[in-house]
Amino acid sequence: MKGYVTDDIIYALATAWAQSALAVVRVSGQGCRNLLSTRFSRPKALIEAANATLVHGYLRDGNGSAIDEVVAAVYTDGHGYTKEESVEFSCHGSLAVIKEILALFNHLGMRSAEGGEFTFRAFLHGRLDLTQAEAVGELVSSQSQISRSLALGRLEGSLRGRIAAMKEQLLGIVAAVEVQLDYAEDELDEFVFPRSGLVDLIKQVKDLSATYQIGRLYRMGARIVLAGSTNAGKSSLFNLLLKQERSIVSPVRGTTRDYIEADLDVQGIPIRLYDTAGLRESDDAIESEGIRRTERLIGQADLVVYLVDSTELGHVPKEDERTLVVYNKSDLVKPPKGRMAISAQTGEGVPNLLAEIAKRLAKGSVSSGDEQVVIESERQHTLLENAAQALQRCLVLVDQDIPLDITAVELGEALQNLGELTGEVTPADILQKIFSGFCVGK
Repeated sequence: MKGYVTDDIIYALATAWAQSALAVVRVSGQGCRNLLSTRFSRPKALIEAANATLVHGYLRDGNGSAIDEVVAAVYTDGHGYTKEESVEFSCHGSLAVIKEILALFNHLGMRSAEGGEFTFRAFLHGRLDLTQAEAVGELVSSQSQISRSLALGRLEGSLRGRIAAMKEQLLGIVAAVEVQLDYAEDELDEFVFPRSGLVDLIKQVKDLSATYQIGRLYRMGARIVLAGSTNAGKSSLFNLLLKQERSIVSPVRGTTRDYIEADLDVQGIPIRLYDTAGLRESDDAIESEGIRRTERLIGQADLVVYLVDSTELGHVPKEDERTLVVYNKSDLVKPPKGRMAISAQTGEGVPNLLAEIAKRLAKGSVSSGDEQVVIESERQHTLLENAAQALQRCLVLVDQDIPLDITAVELGEALQNLGELTGEVTPADILQKIFSGFCVGK
């Protein structure tokens, strides 16, 4: 694949480029142990180490001076993350130490790895299929416990298993059609197309494709804007949800003149929460600018939580799928029956509000992270949609009694898309795009 050479030795810092107690530097490629032994204090121990064992020693520079005390985790050919001969050095996390070690490896003739190159080698050597390789990047970038759990499930093979089962079912249908096409009609019993199996397969593919919405939500998160008139309690609710005094709370109207934002986790969904200026008519130029910014944020939000002061009922907007109307100060005045009500002072009703927010963002499909296979890759979603459409066209052809050779073309297209999911027939440019998005060292 253009951009990656797979027959040389690569190295990269696998931990963050920052001062820390320890750092890990990965090396992978055939012959790497022999090359590294020339700068290791215990060369024989490193070369003869069994798979998945640790070797203690020192890395030395060209003059024989010690660079750092290290522990080398050794993986022999056919094992480890890349299934190549590889070594992972745990060293002290001094930036000076890290620089010296990386410079040493470069001096030895190794190549600095590009982003995703270790995982690409793992994919090439059959250590991972493409859905698992993508799960590595998704796991690294996960922002919530549920996102982490879903990505880990995919890395362990949950998605691969689901796709394999669908492919096996599709291959059974393809085999039945091919037998019918390969032999004369008088040599076979009357053919009955396995329509029920095709219908079931279409549902499976569509159901898996539909999980993209929830997967994307847990990965990307959502924008929530707290809006409402002045003194409706937006800043009080903002502080309550964050469990810290971030926004200034005052009985003076127009205290909040610009928006304040913070990150929050709502039932596993990463949230960017905005406290905004109160909506009202104002002659103050600065407050008016804050209101204009609030209106812009409302237009960009995934969900607007519009707070209404129960003690001073004024304008109440119409509730829709993007607007959740919430009556605040329920500890002082009982809100209208059947409406969402809270008290930003006492916390009453806030758990119900958070549950409703999660339900609306996930369109009712809130996941616990361990009961289903969920996709979050746009590539996977597109391929599943394409496969479902090909299968649906095939069903139409079957119902119209169109010749089987035409039907077989649609079945073949669906099989092609399922194959691309796991990387069996994925074009090189797509592979390059996937792996180049990874962080260096992974």
